[in-house]
Amino acid sequence: MGTTDLRTQIRDFLSTRRARITPGQAGLPAYGGNRRVAGLRREEVAMLAGVSVEYYTRMERGNLAGASEGVLEALAKALQLDEAERAHLLSLARESGPGTTRRRRRAAPLSVRPAIQQVLDAMTDAPAWVRNGRHDIVAMNQLARALYSPVLAQPERPANTTRFVYLEPEAAERFFVDYDRIANDAAAMLRLEAGKNPDDRALIELVGQLSTRSELFRQRWASHDVQFHRSGQKRLNHPVVGRLDLDFESMELSSAPGLQLNVYTAPAGSPTADALRVLASWAASQEELATESAASPTT
Repeated sequence: MGTTDLRTQIRDFLSTRRARITPGQAGLPAYGGNRRVAGLRREEVAMLAGVSVEYYTRMERGNLAGASEGVLEALAKALQLDEAERAHLLSLARESGPGTTRRRRRAAPLSVRPAIQQVLDAMTDAPAWVRNGRHDIVAMNQLARALYSPVLAQPERPANTTRFVYLEPEAAERFFVDYDRIANDAAAMLRLEAGKNPDDRALIELVGQLSTRSELFRQRWASHDVQFHRSGQKRLNHPVVGRLDLDFESMELSSAPGLQLNVYTAPAGSPTADALRVLASWAASQEELATESAASPTT
């Protein structure tokens, strides 16, 4: 992603955050009954952040180079940014530095070390899988492969959860009970990643593919919303065992930068816990059949 694209990201992020805040929400008097902007004016944001109008205007035009941490924090407070939005602003500012100081990052991995796969395989009662920042599925245990079988059925490789959500909408709507929320979350998490890794060529290609083929993605991407994905609930309609109400925990793998471990569980004795046991049995039988088929001599 070039400098122009980064400036566009900054401009659109700041302007969309500004547009959503009314003077009343910011504790300011709304002078005049005919305001030409949906939210705060630039001069109002500048006043709240304690900077000059000219300086804020320069920032909103896409130039965050040289902005101090104090200024960025004041701007985040003025725009009422949440934790994910603050992190995104800091990422954009960091990437705005002179080209010689831009940190070059390795591409998000597409595989894991054998020891990480062993950890996944040792988790036999919970679906567990690893993804990168682009939402490519990098590694899974047996139960996760069974759980995400609809996602893995997509033809492109590596399988990608956001590509499934937006480019296989009929299958995704059957699989995800809360499809609209999942679609929102997927775009917001991808936008957060784009702020951290604007030069990730594979990420740029993925966003281009989704933007070209999905009107819904174009709408969600244009919102510039960002979001962390740390814990919560996921409700699925699985083709084998039916409805599953799962709790998930997502955590960064410190030994594998750029990768995130996701684990799904259910309270003991719940219908979903019982369904996971059935799914585990089904997955084991399916893999046993596949092994026997592969071992059988061809005729």
